[in-house]
Amino acid sequence: MATESSSKSRPEISTFKGQDRALRAGRLGTGGLLLSVLAATAPLMVVAGVMPTTFAVMGIVGQPLLFVILGVVLVLFSVGYAEMSRHVHNAGAFYAYISRGLGGTAGASAALVALVAYNALQVGIYGIFGFEVSGLFATYADLSVAWWIPALVGALVVGALGWLKIDVNARVLGVLLVVEVALVVIFDVAAVSDPAAQGLSLHAFNPDTLSGAGVATALCFCIAAFTGFEQAPVYAEETSRPHILVPRVMFLAVSGVAVFFALSSWALTVATGPSAIVAESQKQSAGLLFGLTESRLGGTFTDVLHVLFVTGMFAAMLSFHNVVARYAFAMGREGLLPAAFGRTNSASGAPGTGSLLQTAVSVVVVVVFAIADDKPTGDPTVPVLHLFTWFGNIGSLGVILLMAAASASVIAFFVRRGAAGPQAWRLVTSALAGIALLVIAVYTVKDFDVLVGAGPGSSLSWVLPGIIGLAVVVGLAQGLLLRARRPEAHARIGLGNEAFQLEKAAGEAS
Repeated sequence: MATESSSKSRPEISTFKGQDRALRAGRLGTGGLLLSVLAATAPLMVVAGVMPTTFAVMGIVGQPLLFVILGVVLVLFSVGYAEMSRHVHNAGAFYAYISRGLGGTAGASAALVALVAYNALQVGIYGIFGFEVSGLFATYADLSVAWWIPALVGALVVGALGWLKIDVNARVLGVLLVVEVALVVIFDVAAVSDPAAQGLSLHAFNPDTLSGAGVATALCFCIAAFTGFEQAPVYAEETSRPHILVPRVMFLAVSGVAVFFALSSWALTVATGPSAIVAESQKQSAGLLFGLTESRLGGTFTDVLHVLFVTGMFAAMLSFHNVVARYAFAMGREGLLPAAFGRTNSASGAPGTGSLLQTAVSVVVVVVFAIADDKPTGDPTVPVLHLFTWFGNIGSLGVILLMAAASASVIAFFVRRGAAGPQAWRLVTSALAGIALLVIAVYTVKDFDVLVGAGPGSSLSWVLPGIIGLAVVVGLAQGLLLRARRPEAHARIGLGNEAFQLEKAAGEAS
């Protein structure tokens, strides 16, 4: 993403008219904001799906230690990111920060990457959501339902909720998240209370368990579990005290997620025994958690866990939907998308057009994969699993690159403001986090075939990450074109509601 000099004065900013260009302030407090961002982490989906997959594919026992390491890296990232949130309040978050640090053209590129990445993360979950709901119907109602039917229904319900007030969404997410976390904690306690033959072993936290070539790729698997905490600044305009609430929620989220996942993955090793966790994960895959709970907590608890597994996915879909809608709103407000996207729903204050866009994208993708599912593949679940793994890893790569670019933008932003001295320690943490994130991004691209389950030499290993690369290039081209043809629109990139407030004040003064 290109860097531009901030010494040039910004051209005149075009006029915004009406409150529909601003999100409604004061909708979210600390609790609502925290629940909104944590829902995207889908804790039960991570514990039941990501963790066994990482144990099975990478064969690394020390997954709990990986969560601790990633927690440290992301806390370092959050130091500068949170400080940036005190100076920039914009629903565009990542791209707003990047544009304020690295220039409008870089911001345009980041905006498109964010839009693609979060869309991919949200849409990917529909595949596994539809598959699991179909399984529930088959198990408990003896009905055969094609996976794409509940997936499409889910897309429409999420789209409808996206039109409501964000505080209503926060309450929905909150209820689902709290119950989901409570059930995982109950399993953790049960596993520690009834360990396998090796007892309460802390072997999974031994650094020796991280030796081998698969460690970097395992980091790529695990970092996806944290996706969501970085969304707090997206809601900054909808909080009453963004300079206080956003940093607070980010640190609570990333530290809480790191501890929760480290302890939960350790509980899995305790329940099977560290020496058996890899083999059991390879044998049972996503069924590992449910098998362990059934033997310790009974069939009824396991049935409830299956249902909450699905509702947790729904919560994640709604959380990502809200983020995508707000990115589209911010981009429409600043000329990176048609102006219609930059307006809010007059009744709820939600970014309605952005919500419609995300719903339309979800429906189209699900329909395409449903058509593919009707063709002979040898395995009817292949299109579903591809939808989840392909899109999930595309989105994760995009977010990793955005975090690395945001780390660089923090440094550039404060250096250009002449605040390098007072902010020195934050600049150091941003540099360390940025380097670590770039390393993870490189390994993500290098081992993309492993992440998506493709064979060596598969074209998927470059086509899928190439989608993010294409977004970077197209975004840069759009930024350069705006700079040449519409300098006033280029000047707005990253300003968000600040531009509207400045012009409103100027109009009142005149």
